[in-house]
Amino acid sequence: MILPSSLFSQQFLPVPGIVNARDLGGYRVQDGRKIRDGALLRTASLAESTDADIRYLSGIPVAKIIDFRTEHEKTGKVDRMVPGAEYVALPVDASGNLAAEATEKEKKKLSGGKKFDVKKLVVFAAFNEKAKKVAREMYPTMLFDPACQRQFAQFFRLVLETEKGAVLYHCTQGKDRTGIASALLMAALGATREAIVADFDATNRVYAKDVKKYSRRVRFLGGKEEELAVVKAILGCNTVNFIQALDRMDREYGSIDAYLKGPMGLTDDAIGTLRERYLVI
Repeated sequence: MILPSSLFSQQFLPVPGIVNARDLGGYRVQDGRKIRDGALLRTASLAESTDADIRYLSGIPVAKIIDFRTEHEKTGKVDRMVPGAEYVALPVDASGNLAAEATEKEKKKLSGGKKFDVKKLVVFAAFNEKAKKVAREMYPTMLFDPACQRQFAQFFRLVLETEKGAVLYHCTQGKDRTGIASALLMAALGATREAIVADFDATNRVYAKDVKKYSRRVRFLGGKEEELAVVKAILGCNTVNFIQALDRMDREYGSIDAYLKGPMGLTDDAIGTLRERYLVI
């Protein structure tokens, strides 16, 4: 399923300083209802948000901001605060943090000695065996590693305890960890597998220019499909890998519903609360 252009455009938030800022509102779920607008917001980092962006988020209002970034990722890129919103640090390290796969010397060389910038690591990573492994295993790690599962289970608890106002959650680029959180949340709300995959894949429209630009550089240096897959994993999202991870979830847990009630710790009452709060006719 490709997300319809009309819905894709509608879901974007008018916050030019925040990349990949989207509202989950508008998705239809299996019982015919849809996710309520202005309640569940997925974005990239708020570090470069403008004053106008902050005013917009405050006006929604955003009640809680959940940040999946590690401390290293926040260096020099601390979120701007939204008045009235509670900020919660909930780091998810999928062992896919490419910064951790390079030595300090390599990081300084690749970033010009300044704060780490993932785009400056892309070409190096495309030809690095550790990075290739990370790219392949990123989504399975987030979904099946016990430490990551605990953090996403806490994410659900934080959403459940937010009775009023919107929940905004993000990582650095608003794609992988944020995409996994969105997928699990949509599943809990009763979205179809098709809609879940469409939302995950929509990130590739946002970062299409970056993926194309750096793929061209990697091809020039002799990169093949395996190397290009790393570029897409770092700058976009690898939807094929994501679907494979969902298929593994079905094999190991029986269904995504069983996964939600297993490692995510959701009860029938909790799922009912989420649906009552976030679904409308």
